[in-house]
Amino acid sequence: MLPIGPLMKEHRLIEKMLAHVREAVDCARRQGEIDPLFVDQVLDFIRTYADRTHHGKEEDILFRELGRKNLRREHARLMEELIAEHTQGRRMVHRLADALKRFREGDAVSGETILSALDGLAALYPAHIEKEDRAFFIPVMDYFGEAERAAMLEEMARFDERMIQEKYARMVEELGKRAVTAMAGGEELSVRGALHPGI
Repeated sequence: MLPIGPLMKEHRLIEKMLAHVREAVDCARRQGEIDPLFVDQVLDFIRTYADRTHHGKEEDILFRELGRKNLRREHARLMEELIAEHTQGRRMVHRLADALKRFREGDAVSGETILSALDGLAALYPAHIEKEDRAFFIPVMDYFGEAERAAMLEEMARFDERMIQEKYARMVEELGKRAVTAMAGGEELSVRGALHPGI
């Protein structure tokens, strides 16, 4: 398998998620309601899977190795564009997270910012993915010998193992902090009360 194999497989899952995002935005505009939990899940997917895991392998492994090669001008230009689009996506995610925070604090105007940011992500990523799949990934494999390709594949597998460990270590730490805060402030009673009306 080529090192781009896992990356292209991940693209298919990202595309499926983006289809759900587009559907959710259309539904929210029709019904005039935003589901904050769905937006949370989109943020987690894009930050952890699409950016930190998928783009992490691209930037920290594939692009790093390409940077050591004497790239043709068109490939160097494309790689710069792809990195710039990764940065653009991160800015959109930051805008989305900020709007969701304000929305939860009662700022109704931020609802349209949420939908606009989701629209932007759903527009950015498909074109980005097509550029990588069709114009970049396959041609740049010619810069690498078989041993280099195998080494990248192995490094990508180790990267993925590390990512899942980091994700759930952070989750456990965050849940622990929330539990301590809730116990100290008596918030656990209000949470329990929400689950069991009448308590």
